[in-house]
Amino acid sequence: MDTFVVFVHLINSGWWGEGEIKFFMDGDGEFPTLCGTGTEDYFGGAWCFGETFSAPYLGYPYGDASNRVGARHGLYRFHIMDPIRFESDLRVTMQAIGWRSEGRYLPLQDDIASVAYWYQTEPHSRFAPLGDRNALEVI
Repeated sequence: MDTFVVFVHLINSGWWGEGEIKFFMDGDGEFPTLCGTGTEDYFGGAWCFGETFSAPYLGYPYGDASNRVGARHGLYRFHIMDPIRFESDLRVTMQAIGWRSEGRYLPLQDDIASVAYWYQTEPHSRFAPLGDRNALEVI
């Protein structure tokens, strides 16, 4: 995988970036090959995001630091120097976790959209068909 882009629309109020990003590769079962320490760390904002920023390989070019319900955030990471290499399958998950008072974690229900890009070598097997919009809806 070469590029990962994430958009977060807050349904809960408060900090939203504690969730781990996990890369399940080439038949991983319960445990991923790669597991991050938090959304903000993965996208270069360690210890929360203050202001928006864009850097050569990662960035937070769009965000609302108020972290109120309805706030939106856009983040990207280019894996140029550290590509995520896989042979047959890749599944990327991102936990939706924030925190409450006294350092307690809060499972969130935020609206998260993402896209990943990779370079495909030829020839390759036929890709499985995508489901229709009802099959792809997350409830």
